[in-house]
Amino acid sequence: MGIESIKEKIRVVEDFPQKGIQFRDLTTAFKDPKCLKDLSDKMTDMCKNKGITKVVGIESRGFILGPVMANNLGAGFVTLRKPGKLPAETYQESYQKEYGVDTIEIHKDALSEDDVVLIHDDLLATGGTMRAAYELVKRFGVKKIYINFIVELEDLNGRSLFPEDIEIESLIKY
Repeated sequence: MGIESIKEKIRVVEDFPQKGIQFRDLTTAFKDPKCLKDLSDKMTDMCKNKGITKVVGIESRGFILGPVMANNLGAGFVTLRKPGKLPAETYQESYQKEYGVDTIEIHKDALSEDDVVLIHDDLLATGGTMRAAYELVKRFGVKKIYINFIVELEDLNGRSLFPEDIEIESLIKY
């Protein structure tokens, strides 16, 4: 299945979660077994041969393909969650989203200086969530950080929030 076939599986929901937003709903792609397999394979292929030791997934849609990629890469999986969801000590980062302010957390013992980290989420829009995730991962002094998405909304220019030396990849671009 090619990229265009996968794009056709992604539903667009108008005015969600608020008026004026065109929400790219990936659940329609995930429910198709062939599409899910192809997404898993293509996303993993983007990350091969980078020495990734941990995949960090952002709650909640980063929890779908994040563990799959971690498994395929022989890496561990780490969750970034909303406040109060992680049971041990955490680092916390707040950020501005397209439609409000939010906060994410990571366990203080989730990563080490020896890790090569891939931060994964389903979609890059304005970049606030991923920038917060990037700042959290940087606190650990890891060897290298990579970032990837299934979908990128290029006209929202989310990439502009990151240093030029950070490798950011997206499978599908709108």
